[in-house]
Amino acid sequence: IRSVPTENELKFHYTVHTSLDVVDEKISAMGKALVDQRELYLGLLYPTEDYKVYGYVTNSKVKFVMVVDSSNTALRDNEIRSMFRKLHNSYTDIMCNPFYNPGDRIHSRAFDNMVNSMMMQVC
Repeated sequence: IRSVPTENELKFHYTVHTSLDVVDEKISAMGKALVDQRELYLGLLYPTEDYKVYGYVTNSKVKFVMVVDSSNTALRDNEIRSMFRKLHNSYTDIMCNPFYNPGDRIHSRAFDNMVNSMMMQVC
């Protein structure tokens, strides 16, 4: 979990873990339709007073969650979807690296730079 500013990380841990329940509900509601899709943008999982929580699931059941400030009205649904696609592509590049062991912490300067640039775009 990466947040700006970093003192909110514990709050975001709670928010992300809570949103995973919503992701699981949406996936089970989709059922067999999920298997037919290459990727699944779940959209807005739930809004809170301060944040909007979005979700994305790949066909291999990798879940991405993005928490955005509710006051950011410039960010539209198609931009969020595009950000998830970029994140998915970068994640796929890491998984294809023969020196990466699945399940290990990701140590990639390119991935970090991509995530940081997305976060700065949103801020």
